Amino acid sequence: MYPACTPAPLSRRGVLAGGAALAAALTGCATPEPELPRLAAPRPVDEVARLREGGPDPVVAGETLNGALLRRFYARRGFAPVWAARPAQAEALAQAVQGAADHGLDPELFHAGLLERRETLPPARRDLLLSHAFLTYADALAFGALPANRRLDAEALAAEPLDVAAVLHRAIDGPDPVAAIESLAPATPEYRQLRQALGQPRAGGSGIGQAGRLRHMQIQANLERQRWVPRTLPANRVWVNVPDQRLVLFRDDRPVFTTRVVVGAAYDRKQSPEFSTNIEAAYLNPPWIVPSDIVAADILPRLRRDPDYLRRHRMVLLPNGDAEQAPSPQSGLGVIMFDMPNRFDVYLHDTPNKAIFSQATRQASNGCIRVQNPLDLAALIFERPVADIRRDIASDPATQRHVLPRPMPVYILYHTAVVTPEGRLDFRQDFYNRDGSLWQRLQRRTA
Repeated sequence: MYPACTPAPLSRRGVLAGGAALAAALTGCATPEPELPRLAAPRPVDEVARLREGGPDPVVAGETLNGALLRRFYARRGFAPVWAARPAQAEALAQAVQGAADHGLDPELFHAGLLERRETLPPARRDLLLSHAFLTYADALAFGALPANRRLDAEALAAEPLDVAAVLHRAIDGPDPVAAIESLAPATPEYRQLRQALGQPRAGGSGIGQAGRLRHMQIQANLERQRWVPRTLPANRVWVNVPDQRLVLFRDDRPVFTTRVVVGAAYDRKQSPEFSTNIEAAYLNPPWIVPSDIVAADILPRLRRDPDYLRRHRMVLLPNGDAEQAPSPQSGLGVIMFDMPNRFDVYLHDTPNKAIFSQATRQASNGCIRVQNPLDLAALIFERPVADIRRDIASDPATQRHVLPRPMPVYILYHTAVVTPEGRLDFRQDFYNRDGSLWQRLQRRTA
């Protein structure tokens, strides 16, 4: 023992304790310094479990993942890692993703390059990467690879809702996870034949090669459009494919009536959009309410050149900027318009200009669909003789609204690749030049 007033030997801990402890030791009156608690080593971050907390989207090897989509999936798995215990399923699904080009999809949309070197990643990040690749691939097959915020306003057709997180959750412990995910793609003859055409070798040579590349892009664009179409279509429906310039009425999934149509002109603001809705009624002897944008672009310039234009066409300007043309067989809508609510104000209707239907190219409207034989269509969907409809039109020149017995679904599409009644894949003119734009947007953009 040391004498009470003999300074105790200084330890390294005592020096580090600070100036006050050092002074006390030198005076010989210090008490032994208590040991400082040791700091625990930081625990490794469980990036899968951290999804539960929300926060920013995870980032793996510089690629930002969809945190909300991952959270929906891992919530079903108790926020526990999935793939380390399922290497066979992980490998099979990864191979499916690598083969996304068979659907006309760029595999890099689903981290194909990272999947090849996934073993270099920490386990938790590898799990997130695998899940995200499989979920986004499933989402692309189910709804299309192009997210809504990168579609044109006119590309408004959408498949029915589906939770791909629930699909993957069920699939990974099922008998064939790959088949479950692949089944989300369309099963239509068009989709099947487009995939077959995509797999055919492209011709060589400069000119032929360029044509082959353009055809390849057109096929990819149409595969994407097929993915926008609802998987379960009503057995009774009206189908208008704009590049085909034809309307087809289906009953019990069989075509029972077809007629030529006039579609929107190729100018951006006049192009017919892609969407679906229901025909709820028909207006007989309808007035034509001309939207203000058409008034500004078409009618006002004519009015400046021809002050008598409104009177001659039985039109008046409305306070809100629209114009109204009185009902008449010679009005812009003819004698019948099918009421089908939609945000584009696009309708099926008659036209006084019947000569245009003899032309091969019929892009001439402001976006609406002019029907060559609208009364025959009305008779079929109202389930009434066409003579009765003609009599209703002639008996009362005032506008009449007749409600359908049942709403009739109607689909307006822009498919430049179609399957003919003979089962042959055929291509149509891309007169709106949408194929190239859609193909470009389908490619993965790198920073």
